[in-house]
Amino acid sequence: MVEEATGMDVVFHALANTARRDMLGRLADRELTVTELAAPLTMSLAAASKHIQVLERAGLVRRTVDGRRHVCRLDAAPLASASAWLHFYERHWEQRLDALEALFPPAPTPDEEDR
Repeated sequence: MVEEATGMDVVFHALANTARRDMLGRLADRELTVTELAAPLTMSLAAASKHIQVLERAGLVRRTVDGRRHVCRLDAAPLASASAWLHFYERHWEQRLDALEALFPPAPTPDEEDR
C-alpha cells in the first residue's frame, strides 16, 4: 500500500506541471524525439530534457536511444492507480453537484417561453 501511494505521489508530481502535461498529451498521439517534444515549449532543450526525466521517473515516458536520437513514448500504465484514486472521489463530486443542481429550477425551454 505504501509503495502504491509513493508511486502515485511521483505520478501526481509529474502531472503537476503544464509543460509535462503538454508533453504527455502529444506523446499520446505518437512517439516523439526529445527535440520534437521541446520544440513547441518556451524553454531550452536542457530544461525540456529535465522535464522528460521527471516523466521517466514516474514511469509515464519510456525513452529509447537510437544513435543520437532519443525517442520517447507514452506509458500510460502508471496513470491507472491515479485514475482509480480519483474515480473513488467521483461519487462525492456527483453528490455535491446533484445537491447544487437541486437548488436551481430548470431553465424554461424556448417552447415554454413562448407560452
